[in-house]
Amino acid sequence: VHDGTLIADPAQRQAAVALDQLAKKLDGYEPGRRRLFGRRVTPPRGLYLWGGVGAGKSLLMDLFFEQISFKAKTRIHFHAFMQRIHRFIAEWRQMNDAERRRHPARLKSARLDDPVPHAANDVFAESHLLCFDEFQVTDITDAMLLGRLFGTLFELGAVVVATSNRHPGDLYKDGINRELFLPSIDLLKTRLQVIEIVAQKDYRLDQLEGDQVYFTPLGQETTAKLDDLFRRMTAKGKVTPMQIDVGNRLLEIPCASRGVARGSFSHWTSDKFGPGDYLTLAASFPLVFMDNIPRLSPERRNEAKRFVTFIDALYEANAMLICSAAAAPDDLYPSGDGSFEFQRTASRLHEMRSRDYLGREHVSTVEHAAE
Repeated sequence: VHDGTLIADPAQRQAAVALDQLAKKLDGYEPGRRRLFGRRVTPPRGLYLWGGVGAGKSLLMDLFFEQISFKAKTRIHFHAFMQRIHRFIAEWRQMNDAERRRHPARLKSARLDDPVPHAANDVFAESHLLCFDEFQVTDITDAMLLGRLFGTLFELGAVVVATSNRHPGDLYKDGINRELFLPSIDLLKTRLQVIEIVAQKDYRLDQLEGDQVYFTPLGQETTAKLDDLFRRMTAKGKVTPMQIDVGNRLLEIPCASRGVARGSFSHWTSDKFGPGDYLTLAASFPLVFMDNIPRLSPERRNEAKRFVTFIDALYEANAMLICSAAAAPDDLYPSGDGSFEFQRTASRLHEMRSRDYLGREHVSTVEHAAE
């Protein structure tokens, strides 16, 4: 706030104070350590920050995560976390009992044929502080295992900080067999302090007000504008390459910072990406930058097809796109075989520039197949 990167907001301050208090409680915290007379150290109560789009929840959690000295920590999008859990469960079920006994994630107090406690132990062995961005539950498979998963994590001593657009009581609202999920909601309310952030404005939209999100033509001036907007949308956060684990390989994100991903057209439309990868990207990042979209033609049919799939994935997830292009959407693929089919993508690119679209809630989940 002092250097002008952020604007003072009483609602955000309340959450920042709570995060600061948690940081102090975590100083020196060691899960499993026992006090005098053998009593185990009680884990600090975590935090659940919720509020509308653009309230600054993720930014506050990221500031907390970046500044805290606690070493055993992970900051992960909740969708990516659940993907990891489902992969572990699938792999555990493929093992025989001898392999399970030897597995480093084995939790000796749990049954070998029940993968969920061992999945929790696998996470806890790596990190005692778990920061989840965009906590959502829309999938019945997730809803049914979350209570046991988090129950084991809390038993082991994990501390959780989460951001969400919904109050815990509204998670999995109207879902199938929701009554079975209610104990999980009670668990979250007990183990996490719930704080609503009613921000004075939508800060994400405020950054874009008066700015374009689709820049053309290409050139140094356009690149400079995109660079400036990227700095503002990440509140000058540290930018690093990132990898997303999709099971059998890693998706490369050239630039990532505070929930924002950035890459060039040639990177995002390379043959390293398939339709499922775009769904994961769109679910994991509410805002994606794409540099240097060229004019397209039948000679670039493969890239054009991947670009269409990329845009479809962002659109379905209500993810924002900020990009630079050689021409306006209607002129990107002006003629030739494939140009007619591209018209729907051009229409979506127009809609994704509207204030109505930019203010939509990000859909950060991809349904899992039933286990």
